[in-house]
Amino acid sequence: MLPWKRVLRPLAALLLTAAVAVVPAATTAQAAETAAPSSGWNNYSCKPSAAHPRPVVLVHGTFANSVDNWLGLAPYLKDRGYCVFSLDYGQLPGVPFFHALGPIDKSAEQLSAYVDKVLTATGAAKADLVGHSQGGMMPRYYLKFLGGAGKVNALVGIAPNNHGTTLSGLTNLLPYFPGAEDLLSAATPALAQQVVGSDFMTKLNAGGDTVPGVRYTVIATKYDEVVTPWRTQFLTGPDVKNVLIQDLCAVDISEHALIGITDRIAFHEVANALDPAHARPTTCASVFS
Repeated sequence: MLPWKRVLRPLAALLLTAAVAVVPAATTAQAAETAAPSSGWNNYSCKPSAAHPRPVVLVHGTFANSVDNWLGLAPYLKDRGYCVFSLDYGQLPGVPFFHALGPIDKSAEQLSAYVDKVLTATGAAKADLVGHSQGGMMPRYYLKFLGGAGKVNALVGIAPNNHGTTLSGLTNLLPYFPGAEDLLSAATPALAQQVVGSDFMTKLNAGGDTVPGVRYTVIATKYDEVVTPWRTQFLTGPDVKNVLIQDLCAVDISEHALIGITDRIAFHEVANALDPAHARPTTCASVFS
C-alpha cells in the first residue's frame, strides 16, 4: 500500500468520526418507529389551529434521524400547540439510524414529497420548516430548485451549513491526500457536498442565498466546531434574520449538537421565528419557559 493510502484511511475515518461524535446514536429500530408518535408528533390526524395555522416539519442533520434529533424540540413545539412532523432522508443502503448521508439533491426530493404528504394530511396551504445542521441547509435546495417556495412560509436553520464547512480545518487537509475527496464522494456523498467550495455549495448559493416569499431565520453558536467558521452559517438577502445565540444569552455554551438537541434558549428563538407576531424576548431565563 502506498504511504499516502495509509494516511488516507485514518483521515477519512477522522472526518466521519468528527461528524458522528456530535450526534447521539439511535437505540433500537423499535425506538425509531415508536418514539415520535408516542411523543405526540408525526400525528397525521393533527389539524393546525387558528393560532398556529401551519404544520412544522423538522429536518434532521447529518448522521441523525427523525427521532434522535428532535427529542427536545418536537415536544417543545407540540406542547405549544403546533402540529409537528419529522422525516428521515438521505439513507444509505445497509446503514440504519445514521441518515442524511446520500446526495443532498436527492434528499431535497424526499423533503419535497414529505411536505406534500404533510400538507395533504393537515389541509394547510403552507408549512414551516425547522432544520438542524444539514437539515437547515438542504431545504434551501428544495426552495430554490424544486418549487418549494410556494409551499413554505418560513425556514428556520439551527447551526445550518449554508456555505460549506472547513470542519475546524480538517477539510483543508483533503487536497494533500490524493483520492480522499473521491472516497468521501463515493461513500458518503452528503459529506463531500458540504465541504466549503464544493460544486453543490457553489450551485446552491449562485445568484443569492434566498428566494422570494420565504422568511429565513438562522440560529448559530460561536462554539460550533462542525460548521466552521460559524459566521458562514448566516444568510444574506431579504426577509432574513441572523441570530447568534450568545447575543441572547452570553453564558450559553452550546456547541453544534447541543444547540439543536437540548438548548431551550435556541428553542425559544425557534418559536419566535415561527410566530413573530407574538415573539417574546429570548434571554438566559428562556431556558425555564
